[in-house]
Amino acid sequence: MIKSMTGYGKANLEVNSRKYLIELKSVNHRYLDISIKMPRALSYLEEDIKKEISKKVKRGKIDVFITFQNNSLEGREIKINTGLAKGYIKELRNLAAEENLLFDLQVNDIARYPDVLTIQENQDDEQIKSEMIEVVKSAVENLVKMRETEGEKIAKDLKGRLDLIQSKVNAVNKLSTGLIEEYVVKLEERIKQILKDQEVDKSRIAQEVVIYADKSSIEEEITRLNSHISQFNKLLNSNEAVREKTRLYNTRDE
Repeated sequence: MIKSMTGYGKANLEVNSRKYLIELKSVNHRYLDISIKMPRALSYLEEDIKKEISKKVKRGKIDVFITFQNNSLEGREIKINTGLAKGYIKELRNLAAEENLLFDLQVNDIARYPDVLTIQENQDDEQIKSEMIEVVKSAVENLVKMRETEGEKIAKDLKGRLDLIQSKVNAVNKLSTGLIEEYVVKLEERIKQILKDQEVDKSRIAQEVVIYADKSSIEEEITRLNSHISQFNKLLNSNEAVREKTRLYNTRDE
């Protein structure tokens, strides 16, 4: 089955407040070239993602866009920098005393100051990897489906054109049958008109027929065209990626 080189695939997943969104875009390319844009926190998954895509896609330039939001509390711990908070309180109390200001500080006010509250993350890399691969598989499947759908349309169009060419080749081949016999009859009649009552040299006519047959023969061209059409049809029905220019488009005598 022929597959188009262009396509688009999208998939998303939400698990335990972790949100994944993956978009794949593919265009024509001689080999497989995968480019990934993703959050730095997930960079350790780049090779795994490429490996998963390459299982289903063999050719094309693939652009991968990954969005990841982790709102889960799993692996997260809120820490209070007590020493820093006390330092803020002390300095603010001193300032209030020096400037004769009312000191009215609430704990939620302290929490807003820089670096008082911090979140320590110890994400489960293996769990995220498993979820990421799951959504990558879905996105790749959607990409492949689109490429197959477009490929079917292209194959149908090409098949129609091949059938038309084949019908023209068959018609030309049919018209060429008996061409030599017709030429012999016309040549003899023409010679008789010229020579009138003189005897016709059969050997000379035979020689002219041989020369004409050699010049007018299209048997080799018909055979070549039929071979090309046959090879093209095989390519359309093949499941293998065609990585190189075939002799179908670059045939030379050896």
